[in-house]
Amino acid sequence: MQMPMTTQHDPPLDATDDAAGAAPESLEQALAEAQVRAEEHWNNYLRAVAETENVRKRAQRDIESASRYAVERFASDLLEVRDSLELGLQSGASADPARLVEGIEATLRLVTRAFEKSGVSVLDPVGETFNPEFHEAMATQPTAEQKPGTVMAVVQKGYVLNGRLLRPARVLVAREPDVPGADPGAN
Repeated sequence: MQMPMTTQHDPPLDATDDAAGAAPESLEQALAEAQVRAEEHWNNYLRAVAETENVRKRAQRDIESASRYAVERFASDLLEVRDSLELGLQSGASADPARLVEGIEATLRLVTRAFEKSGVSVLDPVGETFNPEFHEAMATQPTAEQKPGTVMAVVQKGYVLNGRLLRPARVLVAREPDVPGADPGAN
């Protein structure tokens, strides 16, 4: 004779417990209890779905807010720079050149401080080995004073935002000096 299969949640069947022999009241009671549990599970499911949807909507609002106001702190720091430039323009015609230079230097310090607060750093690679990931070679220049492949001069500084390149530094790169009498197109 084959034994009935039971699952982990089913109580084991024994010879005295079969559904046909059970009293109708106990079946109705078991059915009512099962319906109550099913309704509780359904309500729990609906609450979980609603909570998940609320979390998703909240996260979406947070993402939209973060992208909309991501530069707020940086923009706030640049307000001082704008104010300084406006003052310089207002007093430009009547100020002596030394005072104008002082004002420009002060404004540059404000910009530098705003950059530092926002994670922007300057690439000024004079004397460093040329790195194509962060430098753009504008030209090469023959020289015996520096090792070939070294940045001789910076035409335009580059900028990095938290390790990510914003703009490469545009540079002049040292190369071997030309040999007198050699074909210049051979390099």
